[in-house]
Amino acid sequence: MISVPIRNVDGTESGVFEFDPAELSSAVNKQLLHDAVVMYESNRRQGTVQTKSRGMVRGSTRKLFRQKGTGRARAGNARTPVRRGGGHAFGKKNRDYSYRMPKKAVRQATRMALLSKFQDGQAVVLSAWGIDAPKTKTVVTALGGLGVKGASVLIATNGVDQNVYRSARNIEGVQVLPASDLNAYALLRNRNFIVTVPAMNAILGRDVAASV
Repeated sequence: MISVPIRNVDGTESGVFEFDPAELSSAVNKQLLHDAVVMYESNRRQGTVQTKSRGMVRGSTRKLFRQKGTGRARAGNARTPVRRGGGHAFGKKNRDYSYRMPKKAVRQATRMALLSKFQDGQAVVLSAWGIDAPKTKTVVTALGGLGVKGASVLIATNGVDQNVYRSARNIEGVQVLPASDLNAYALLRNRNFIVTVPAMNAILGRDVAASV
């Protein structure tokens, strides 16, 4: 059983949140997490680079001068890769690097990454943000009270919370996602993880109104 203190935005404790690790995953498979991160990184690649090969460079295919008798090194046409202005030996082409792992594997990797945050002591369970209007200073103060200021932080909310998102979007190293949009890449690339009690209940499939 994993027990995590429930904190308020000022850092004080207001209870304990408990859950069985098996509710997320039976174990953490590092290879699966690695494969998931590689997939997300590959999908981020644009692959729009292109260079001209020797066949695409404008110019004559005529041999520059005869093979022997000039005293110079032999040379082919002006489009050869060894000459200035010539084509690339292995010209790069547009390429789509994206691919997709099985849905079950992606879903399991997300739950394993989430479990690893709690096992490594990098997760903070928050009672509620209590932000009625967008204000960056409120989130900055809260991050300091929770002891995660100055490090990369992923904030998970129960559904789309515009007030929290608009308050944190200008803070460097802070990312805000609804609990339903969490993925292994976002969890692993950020050092700390902050989640509200309702959002954590939603992730575990519990009733949001359940007592903790």
